[in-house]
Amino acid sequence: MAAMVAPAQAPAPATSVETHHEDMIHDVQLDYYGKRLATCSSDRMIKIFDVSADQSEQKLSANIAAHEGPIWQVAWAHPKFGSILASCSYDRKVCVWKEVQLQQWTKIYEYAEHHSSVNAISFAPHELGLKLACASADGTISILTWTGQSDNAWDEKVVRDAHQIGCNAVCWAPLSAGAQGALVSGGCDGVVRVWRLNDKGDVVADEQFQSVYKEAAHSGWVRDAAWAPSVGLPTQAIATCGEDKMVMIWTLAPGAASWTCKKLPPLEAVVWRGGWGGS
Repeated sequence: MAAMVAPAQAPAPATSVETHHEDMIHDVQLDYYGKRLATCSSDRMIKIFDVSADQSEQKLSANIAAHEGPIWQVAWAHPKFGSILASCSYDRKVCVWKEVQLQQWTKIYEYAEHHSSVNAISFAPHELGLKLACASADGTISILTWTGQSDNAWDEKVVRDAHQIGCNAVCWAPLSAGAQGALVSGGCDGVVRVWRLNDKGDVVADEQFQSVYKEAAHSGWVRDAAWAPSVGLPTQAIATCGEDKMVMIWTLAPGAASWTCKKLPPLEAVVWRGGWGGS
């Protein structure tokens, strides 16, 4: 099975990668430098490829038998922490992998406290430390933070009842959106929520965003939510999409009293994933 990769910096044609996965591919992620590509699939495997400078050539460097069910997403940590990759699966587990030697990957941490499929993961900005948010079909969001004492020493916090029925998406905000950290989530309840970390590290809902969202909410499951990266502009922006075939852009301008929403023209099919260009 092939995956498609579009270079982020230039409008070059997409590149096709023959992954040899034996089932559907669910996620494809380039690392920070664009030199490595990670893919994951319903075949329960993660594959890692070395990518040439122009992204025209890819060489398989590792096969990881990662989970006991379909793997929904993979996420690279910032390189300041080493070569670290996280994965989440239908098997209710979140795994963190580390390249201990060239092309040799070891699972250094596993979180198995969710009661249903873990649908999405996202690493926080590196300034906040090695911190991973995980969204689960059990309706909770877990925040996993490496304490720095050993590879498998992680602090675990859980946001209970984050979404009714289940949570499908989670994404950290750039540090410019809040010094302590902020994230956005989307769920099967048709709700998008913004969360902010307080001085104690507790995750608290942003009621200001919630009051605005009620006036222009999705009418079905929210499939994805993506906070725009910081590219020097002071305005915060979030893109959401869902089963109502809608894409919405939520923005908060500097000094503005509240968020505003722009609804893009409806698409012809359910929108499963969204994202922002640039870095």
